[in-house]
Amino acid sequence: MELKEILSRVDHTLLKQESTWEQIREVCDDGVKYGCASVCIPAGYVEQCSDYLGDRLKICTVIGFPNGYSTTAVKVFETENAIQNGADEIDMVINIGWVKDCRWDDLLEEIKSVKASCQGRILKVIVEACLLTQEEKVKMCELVTQVGADYIKTSTGFSTGGATKEDVALFAKHIGPGVRIKAAGGISTLQDAQDFLDLGADRLGTSRIVKLVQGQQGEGY
Repeated sequence: MELKEILSRVDHTLLKQESTWEQIREVCDDGVKYGCASVCIPAGYVEQCSDYLGDRLKICTVIGFPNGYSTTAVKVFETENAIQNGADEIDMVINIGWVKDCRWDDLLEEIKSVKASCQGRILKVIVEACLLTQEEKVKMCELVTQVGADYIKTSTGFSTGGATKEDVALFAKHIGPGVRIKAAGGISTLQDAQDFLDLGADRLGTSRIVKLVQGQQGEGY
């Protein structure tokens, strides 16, 4: 796969708590320059980002992040507010405790509610796979498919582990038609990126791939 094709699948990400506007703006500039799918940034910067970018690059933000245990009403408000401020894509964290309690109907309704609040924009459902059993991962594939969310996403990058090749392969086997996979967390090399895409991922959430390309290509890219 060509480098430009890999970059076109990257959600260029900066979600550190201490992120400043100067750093966010740099991520935006790099996302535009290298042809990324989007920038994935904290919700508090979405409006400023939207004003800065215009229509040059899609803006993704995170909801219920990183723990996922805020109420459904809060996640819905966060989503509506983010879209009002200019977000194009929403990455929401599920309630992991509800998975452990087998509260499948509650999870289904929450994802449905957030999806409705997206008003047709892309919704990615973060399941934090490192905290789930194989059976729970398969069940979340079924729920995400049932709701009709656009993506199932492996990880926040803030828990005990990130994307694994095994999880992406498992998701690819169990998601239904129309659902895509976003691998996120720990993608640190171009070979990682290639491997995840080959296994069935459609998007990559990473802060490192653009930096690697900058190091290899320099300003001549």
